[in-house]
Amino acid sequence: MIKKAALTALAIILLLGVLAPVPLRAAGGLTVLTTSAVKDFPASITFKITAESDAAITDVRLNYVVERMEHARITSEVYVGVEPTTSVATQWVWDMRKTGGLPPGSSVAYWWTVSDASGKKVKTALARVQIEDNRYDWVGITEGKVTLYWYRGNEFFIKELMTATRAALDRLSENTGAELESPVRIYIYASAQDLRGSMIYPQDWTGGVAFTRYSIIALGIAPNLNDLAWGKRVIAHELTHLVIHQVTFNPYGELPTWLDEGLAMVAEGPLESTFVTALYKARTDGQLISVRSLASPFSAYADESILAYAQSQQVVKYLIDEYGREKMLKLLMTFHQGSGYDQALKTVYGFDMDGLDAQWRASFKGGLVQ
Repeated sequence: MIKKAALTALAIILLLGVLAPVPLRAAGGLTVLTTSAVKDFPASITFKITAESDAAITDVRLNYVVERMEHARITSEVYVGVEPTTSVATQWVWDMRKTGGLPPGSSVAYWWTVSDASGKKVKTALARVQIEDNRYDWVGITEGKVTLYWYRGNEFFIKELMTATRAALDRLSENTGAELESPVRIYIYASAQDLRGSMIYPQDWTGGVAFTRYSIIALGIAPNLNDLAWGKRVIAHELTHLVIHQVTFNPYGELPTWLDEGLAMVAEGPLESTFVTALYKARTDGQLISVRSLASPFSAYADESILAYAQSQQVVKYLIDEYGREKMLKLLMTFHQGSGYDQALKTVYGFDMDGLDAQWRASFKGGLVQ
């Protein structure tokens, strides 16, 4: 549980609203007696209902909405098959091993509709189930629109991470004009292993993830000095993804990968030596990747991926340094309007991805953009 008085009170209210008996009666005797939602994080949620009537209950349906950024409200409906009878106790299990999981801090709104053979129908009031990783006793601290949650580490550890968060937002605003539009929650797990335990079928290398549509970030950062340095960079990286996706959210298309990852890499600060070495080696060997190729998802091979991240950082840094903050913000707003990759660049800068590629390669002959 999160150790904050206000959040504890909220949790109690939610618990009462979700688990308490909720008798709801239609004219003629159809009554919903109880509803509940039982969480087994991260694997499942079991929705339960009991109802009775003076006529056979013939139809039980669950509707639910995952609460996240959407272009249109999406309501899922589940028909829960029942044998016609005057008393029903049934359930539906949302097995997230089949559908993909939900991040800690997310929520699901739901309601039931019950009908009987006489034509009577009852719809329950909307309730919410809050998804939390109750394996740990979380502590929370809020500054502005950012809340950090953690369960292991001292005051110095969390203050350093909050300072890094604030610095990343300031740097992003300075470089692009983009700012956090809605509150974000960041969950700090004490290890990558703990983090992966909160996910459905995670990759072995997963150390952090931004759930951009939920405004939630989950990271595995051990409370020691070695991991703290890495943690500051990964917070900047994932927070940038979240802010940029808030700013550019649209129903038409995604950002080119070089822009999305390049902005996140710029937010981290100067390139680390591994990336610098990869860039110079690729230039020497004639193996630099075209900007057009970098618009697609990056390679799963480590060497190619490192080069892709490094080049993206340099391409974005070039655009910011050469053309300024205002044009970068205009580029993001153009993508928000649903523009294609080449069209957006032409609208803002007057050249397409091939033109950007040529300009950046020419600039790289003089060395890295610092």
